[in-house]
Amino acid sequence: MTSSLPPFSVTGVILAGGRGTRMGGVDKGLQMFKGQPLARWTLERLRPQVSSIMINANRNLEIYRTYDVPTHADDPDLGDFAGPLAGFLTSLRLCQTPYLVTVPCDTPLFPADLVARMAHALQQEDAEIVVASATEEDGGLRAQPVFCLLQRQLHDSLQRFMQAGGRKIDAWTAQHATAHVRFDLPGDDPKAFFNANTLAELLQLEANPEPHLAPTTDENT
Repeated sequence: MTSSLPPFSVTGVILAGGRGTRMGGVDKGLQMFKGQPLARWTLERLRPQVSSIMINANRNLEIYRTYDVPTHADDPDLGDFAGPLAGFLTSLRLCQTPYLVTVPCDTPLFPADLVARMAHALQQEDAEIVVASATEEDGGLRAQPVFCLLQRQLHDSLQRFMQAGGRKIDAWTAQHATAHVRFDLPGDDPKAFFNANTLAELLQLEANPEPHLAPTTDENT
């Protein structure tokens, strides 16, 4: 499937600004996966899908900037480690294209056609936001809310939501026309949205077994 949005209209942001609490407080984006830091791996997987990329990080910015893409921290007015929506908001403010796609740094096998399929849904359903969804082991469909394609013009809406104390992605997207794209078609990788929350899960994924799907969440990754 090809995107119905021109490639120059989408900026990608890699969300690497979390505390990494369940990983012992380490910076997740700098943990190694198959010989590369997770953020670098994610960067190379996302690069062919968008026209430009930036990284959202709240520590070790000097390391992330060696990847030669714009790197920014959350707006300090939002408080320390205010969650993924803080990364959304700052990235929307800096975005120079009509659309922004968000990808967490700890889900390295996300689909190579992620943006194309989300862009198609945005056009087909006349949506403001598109969220990826995947089927879990029990057969139920669950949103992966940190994988979003959204219009840059939603910046002001998100700013108002966060200034009022909102932090949950689902609570904000519910205020807008939101489409969901299922990534459970024949040929889709069942590990595509495996979220490595702990070092053990990261090692498990690197060893390439069939991990249980751990959905990406609203938690600060």
